[in-house]
Amino acid sequence: MKPIPLLVAMALAAAMASGCADLKPWERDLLAEQQMQLVAAPIDNALDEHIYFSKEAASGGQGIGGGGCGCN
Repeated sequence: MKPIPLLVAMALAAAMASGCADLKPWERDLLAEQQMQLVAAPIDNALDEHIYFSKEAASGGQGIGGGGCGCN
């Protein structure tokens, strides 16, 4: 067996094993804060999604410009 593929495999395994973060229980409160959420206001986001769905006849179109008629 050639040593190069073995070395590459060992290097990849070492890189993947070192990527795990050790998060302490007292550090989890920072991740649970309101400003750390993906959607800060879930009710407002649901209303916005409903409006965009109603106007564009598609879901998830809030990041795309245009009026729905194909003329961007």
